[in-house]
Order: sequence, then structure tokens, then C-alpha cells
Amino acid sequence: MTDRDSKTVDSSRRNFLKQSITLAGAAAGIAALGLSAPASLRSAAWAAGSDAPEKAALKVGFIPLTDCASLVVAATQGFGEKYGLSITPSKEASWAGVRDKLNTGELDAAHVLYGMMYGAQLGLAGPQKDMAVLMGLNQNGQAITLSRQLREAGVTNGAQLAEHVRKGGNPLTFAQTFPTGTHAMWLYYWLGSLGINPMSDVKTIVVPPPQMVANMRVGNMDGFCVGEPWGARAIFDRIGFTATTTQRIWPDHPEKVLGTTRAFIEQFPNAARALIMAILDASRFIEASDENRKSTARLISGKAYVNAPVQVIEPRFLAHYEDGLGNSWKDDHAMAFCKDGSVNFPYHSDGMWFLTQFKRWGLLKEAPDYSAVAAQVNQTMLYAEAASALKLSVPGSPLRSSTLIDGVVWDGSNPAVYAESFAIKA
Repeated sequence: MTDRDSKTVDSSRRNFLKQSITLAGAAAGIAALGLSAPASLRSAAWAAGSDAPEKAALKVGFIPLTDCASLVVAATQGFGEKYGLSITPSKEASWAGVRDKLNTGELDAAHVLYGMMYGAQLGLAGPQKDMAVLMGLNQNGQAITLSRQLREAGVTNGAQLAEHVRKGGNPLTFAQTFPTGTHAMWLYYWLGSLGINPMSDVKTIVVPPPQMVANMRVGNMDGFCVGEPWGARAIFDRIGFTATTTQRIWPDHPEKVLGTTRAFIEQFPNAARALIMAILDASRFIEASDENRKSTARLISGKAYVNAPVQVIEPRFLAHYEDGLGNSWKDDHAMAFCKDGSVNFPYHSDGMWFLTQFKRWGLLKEAPDYSAVAAQVNQTMLYAEAASALKLSVPGSPLRSSTLIDGVVWDGSNPAVYAESFAIKA
């Protein structure tokens, strides 16, 4: 990547902080949210002369997906050094592997599935570990792909899929990437909105993202939900088509997050804050121009990162979609990385939504204390400090409202009632 938008990387992080950090602004944003935290994490610990990262060399994991872009840019284009960090990006093979390496400390932090962090917090699909969501990395940009064989059988949309399932016969097989992950929840929600119960009407399996296309090619599944570029790659290889994008299920939905353990932020709060700042700055850079997006697509296409042709990554990265059925469009809710921080704030309501779906689909037998779990996991105070330092907006509430594909509104106000309100559930 050569275009830096005429931005000069300040080699002295302390000089940068003197120029750009307004602690009063950060404190005001935090106070507006009514947030509190252990003394070790409060703003008082972030004082002049003590703001340097306690750990300067960080190993941060990622899965080869388009939405790892801001992490890769931060690690390779000088944004880490700007905040006193050396960031080593570590390409991982599966989400389970990311979880395990976070738990053991082999990874300091990671590009990770939102729902996986909450699953780990509650001891679902792995050992219980207190986790921390530092920021959102992106919204939107995933897809549900159906096979060429289904298309040949006359299934090209959700209604036709529902009719196909109602006819009976051998149950269809759908793949997602992790039991408590985002892709599982988008797939289940979409099927449920069609009148298909994902727990009983179809089979579901777990497949790592880079292996989705190869498994569909050999007939191991009839459909899958995964992050880009693997939906686009299925079209490129002519083995499937996009039945729906996840932004059609929930416009501007939360997706990957920057995750770590609670122990890490308690031991290294300044390093955690600096990492948030580096990735926020990189996220803002990516969205500064189409040329920056294109250069980022070229960067992450390399073998060390996503390892996919740039012509597969770039179009959807630029919001140019085609579905493999002859339709093309400019997507109003394509993958977003910053949008003045609205993408990145770790809303409590976003985290609670995943908990409601865990309850809906039987992953949780009893209702959790939704708001308490979200407050434990989502590090809104650390985020507010970092975002205010970069003069990015900090929302006035940890809750937001959204309308999903079935017309149901989610605003986080009554999660227990919401979780029980669905006609189709486990």
C-alpha cells in the first residue's frame, strides 16, 4: 500500500498524544454512558507519563476473511508504531484455534466472531473464560450461499428454498463457521424467517471459512454462511450463488470484533487502548477513499493474509455486488469499517442480541442476566477513551435500535421477552 492520504506517521507516540488527546473529552463521553470500571482500568490510570503501552509487542490473530482488513493495515502500514506498538498479525486456521490461543495467551488479541466471545464468557462451545470485546471491526459483509445443484432444482430464493424443504426427502445440509458464531446466528435467523427450523428441518455442520468453497465443490453441503470473500469466490468458481447477504437480514449488523481476555486488559490497559487506537485509525484510513479501499484489497489478497484473487475481494469491498443469478447492484449496507466510529462502538445491545439467539436455539437452557454479561464483556470505557482521543464520535447510549428481516425490532430494552417471542425456536 503506497497511498497514505498525505498523512504523516508521527514517530513519537507521546507527541501525537499531546496533539490529539483531550482527556476531558474522553471523560465526558464516558460519563454520558454512565459507565464504571475497576480502578485499574479507570481514566486516572491513563495520565501523562504513564500512558505508554505496558506491552509493546503484540501478537494478534486473524482468520483469512475480508473483514480482517483493518487489523492487517494497522499491523503493516505504520499505525501500530504510531501508538507505540509492534503488531504481529498471526494467520489462524479456525475460530476454535483462535479461541484456544486467546485462552492460553499465545495470542494477545484477535479478529474474532462476536458471538464466540460471548460463548466463551458463558462456557458454551469451549471452556469458560472471562473475555473482553474492545471494539467492533466491521459491520455487514457476510453472505449465505446456496449450491449450483439447488439452483438446478429450481431454488433461487428463500421462498423456493422453504418450499423445497417442506416437500421432505433427504434433509439439506448447511454449514456455518462456529457453534456460537455470527455466521451460525445469521443462518439460523434467516432460515427461521422463512419458516424453516434450523434445529430440526435441516442439518448444520461447522466448517472453517477458507474451506467452505472446497467443501461445497465436493458436495458436502447445500448452503453455507460465511464472511467474504468466500461467498464471492463460490460465484467466481461457479459452484454456488448468493441467496442473501447478511445486511439484508440485519442492515448494519455487528460482525467481527477485536477480542481479548479480561486478564489481558487488567494487566495491560494502556496496550489495549493503544491497540484500539491503532485499529481505529487504520479503519478510518481504509474508508477515506476508494483508492484506499482498492489498495487495501490488494494488500489483503496476498498469500500471507486472505490468499484470494483481488478480483474476488475488491468488488464487494467497494459495495459492487452480483449474485451469480444475473443480478447486480450497489449495496447501501456493504462492509463498513468506521463511519466516524459508529461501526466500532461495542454496543451492549449488540452483544445481548447474540445471547437472545443462544437462548432461542437452545444453546442456553436458562436466561442469563443479559445486561450484566454485556457490561462485563464489552469494554465501552476503554473504547470511549480511544475514540475520543481520535476525535471520533462516542454514542450517548450503549443500546441501539434495529429492524431485522422479519420486521421485528431489536433495541436491547427487554431481551428476555425478545428471546421467547419467536414462533420458531429450539
